[in-house]
Amino acid sequence: MSIYNKQDLNDTICALATANGVGAIGVIRVSGNKALEIVDSIFPDKSLIKQPSHTIHFGKIISDSKILDEVLVSLFINPKSYTGEDTIEISCHGSPFIQQQILQLLVSKGCRLAKPGEFTLRAFLNKKLDLSQAEAVADVIASNSEESHRTAMMQMRGGISNQIAEMRERLINFASLIELELDFAEEDVEFAKREDLIRLVIQIKSIIEELLASFKYGNAIKNGIPTVIAGKPNAGKSTLLNALINEERAIVSEIAGTTRDTIEEAFVIDGIVFRLIDTAGIRDNTADSIENIGIERTFDKLQKASIIIYLYDASKTNTSELIDELSRFTNTNAVVIPVANKIDLLTKPNTIDNNTISLSAKDKTGIDLLKERLLEIVRKDKVKNDVVLTNLRHYEALQHANDALQIILNGIDTQITGELLAFDIRKALFHLGEITGSTITSDDLLANIFSKFCIGK
Repeated sequence: MSIYNKQDLNDTICALATANGVGAIGVIRVSGNKALEIVDSIFPDKSLIKQPSHTIHFGKIISDSKILDEVLVSLFINPKSYTGEDTIEISCHGSPFIQQQILQLLVSKGCRLAKPGEFTLRAFLNKKLDLSQAEAVADVIASNSEESHRTAMMQMRGGISNQIAEMRERLINFASLIELELDFAEEDVEFAKREDLIRLVIQIKSIIEELLASFKYGNAIKNGIPTVIAGKPNAGKSTLLNALINEERAIVSEIAGTTRDTIEEAFVIDGIVFRLIDTAGIRDNTADSIENIGIERTFDKLQKASIIIYLYDASKTNTSELIDELSRFTNTNAVVIPVANKIDLLTKPNTIDNNTISLSAKDKTGIDLLKERLLEIVRKDKVKNDVVLTNLRHYEALQHANDALQIILNGIDTQITGELLAFDIRKALFHLGEITGSTITSDDLLANIFSKFCIGK
């Protein structure tokens, strides 16, 4: 995505800001130094150039004396706009034909169609948002649960940015004192007490390590928790999937090996998304080549799972058999929940241990206990800090910053020179700045980040 040529940033851009398709209204966004002039030329009812910012005006969009639509035009004059440029939003009727006609008219008058994320890119370059806040805009749009929305909103409002800014400011103050020492090297003075620097670095490392620890939880609520239902054929896996999502999604049959491929569905428990995967039954001997492919895919999904619900028939499985079956999962990183199904067929309780959940997927008894266990597993990774790390790029930058801070501590311990110490501090500052974009100079990195946005944002 080549939207980082300097001349491109001088263009006036336009795009549909609402979803494609028929709706009550559609919103077309225009931004750039000629936005007012271009829209004014197709909106004859009122001179937009003379109107104040943050006002809305009703009128017609005209093309060659033909009325395309009656619209509302909202004005946001720079710098008080999302992009920091003159920005106009045209609210028209939700006909795709009308929207396309207005966009074509805008292009004919001098606009360029915006590329993915270009409005938010301009907001970043014009310092309306830092980079972590800009990335959070995409997370807000993609949020699919209460928890992922809350986390994205907190980041968009500067949650992690504020913490990073505070850490960088304190480090910069120390770096400036050490740089000052270098100017007076011949006089052997120490403006920055090493004991104070040690305390500061330890404090910052503690904050960073808490943020790093939150990533597992943050990544889970952002992307959903891959949760695999595994077990032998006819254990009731498809019935359990249907019971959890409260929908007849998977085919249920008493014939062993009915499920030949994986079936995936998402469901939400208390604001957290679980990506539920029903798999082919695990068995060693089958002459069915298609079923064998399904079993291979089962093991592939198991390797990628965060949680494995291992379902077994409580009426047919004894303790030694269960232990042998669970041994298959010792090499996975997932949390395994043994679940005894078909308790409705038991004449007496048959719970093997306290970690096992007993239920009847058919009668939907015990389903709430399984949901509570799923929540417990996810929430044990939650940390006390309200700011939760959800972005892999931020995670990697903080890891590098933490490593650089450890090098500072090691350097103080070995009494390295002030010049080398200043270099190590600058390295830590660089990695912290990568998160908010204050040290980002690579157009390739910006292209990679903003190309994932939808067009019109």
